[in-house]
Amino acid sequence: MKTILRVKDVMKTTCCTIDGTATIHEALLAMRDNKTSVLVVNKRHVDDEFGMITSTDIARHVLSKDRSPLRVNVYEIMACPVITVSPDMEIKLCSRLFDRYNLVRAPVIDRNGKLVGTISPNALVLQGLYQIYC
Repeated sequence: MKTILRVKDVMKTTCCTIDGTATIHEALLAMRDNKTSVLVVNKRHVDDEFGMITSTDIARHVLSKDRSPLRVNVYEIMACPVITVSPDMEIKLCSRLFDRYNLVRAPVIDRNGKLVGTISPNALVLQGLYQIYC
């Protein structure tokens, strides 16, 4: 019998969020305090979409351009909208999605539009394949 693992079986359920109006300084503090390099940016209203900001975004758009983290807001450099994943998606298909769009991480959104976690290629491989084959 074939084992089918879903995103909900391997995703990280604790994810850090931030408002788009926060400064990059505040984003850096949140990343440091939560030991993460990715923050999900909250929706501003019902018709908005989730965004993401990574330490790579900060390096490219703030550090390399000698901009002050105290004067740049998250919404200025975040990615929005981002590709989201269903918790019920099979990990093999999620891995294909990551490959096709060169994703580093994706928010996991349930059927009600609620953020329930994040997924990364590391989780797909280290937790997903490990459970199946090891």
